[in-house]
Amino acid sequence: MKCEVCKSAEATIHLTQVVDGSIQKVHLCESCAAESGVDVNSPMSITDILLGLGGEPADLPPPVKSGERSCPRCHLRRVDFKKSGRLGCPECYEAFAEELAPVIRAMHRNEQHRGKVPEREQERMQNTLQAAELKNQLEAAVSREDYEEAAQIRDKLAALRATAVNEQEPSP
Repeated sequence: MKCEVCKSAEATIHLTQVVDGSIQKVHLCESCAAESGVDVNSPMSITDILLGLGGEPADLPPPVKSGERSCPRCHLRRVDFKKSGRLGCPECYEAFAEELAPVIRAMHRNEQHRGKVPEREQERMQNTLQAAELKNQLEAAVSREDYEEAAQIRDKLAALRATAVNEQEPSP
């Protein structure tokens, strides 16, 4: 089978996507896949692959009406995002930032990652969270004009940062 992009080399990469019940297949040679940004050695989004090709894939959304929000890169519309629950490319995160914030907050009950952390990163993560909490306390103390407490919190924050820097420096 020949590559669908260059039409000359043998297709060695075969991608399949099911969209609204219809199956779409793309067959690429290694060089066209590489030019399209396909990395066969790591997980990928089929949407990124299909939208990165030079031709006009069949699953591109219809043209955007004036005033309708869409991604400037992949042209995914707000309606398409809401219907599928999936974004089309990395730039969609910026294009749909207003819609994403409440969705992420509702889904994860927080705006910050609270899942598992690799063991080697556990202490650094705890220091980061503790530093953020101290900053909030510092701001609150300053706004209350409680400068003695603010100085104590500042000193704790400085000690925490110094500890973190010392831990990051390699041992001789």
